[in-house]
Amino acid sequence: MEIREVLALNLRNYRQAQELSQEELAHRAEIDRTYISSLERCVYAASIDVLDRLAHVLGVEAADLLRRPDPGAEPAPASKT
Repeated sequence: MEIREVLALNLRNYRQAQELSQEELAHRAEIDRTYISSLERCVYAASIDVLDRLAHVLGVEAADLLRRPDPGAEPAPASKT
């Protein structure tokens, strides 16, 4: 799994766990909603500053957004957003 895919998966999972829409996360992090969508679709790689802002809003460490899932972990359900 490439690092962009790891970020996309973790970002989506943390966002959905907090029941945040892409739009609400983007607003709180002062980032455009389409950029959040692009990150979750592996279109763009986030800068360290963006990672830090997203992590702050989500209440996690930036490293958590880049942490690879355990090999035996079940995949997260597909997003509808």
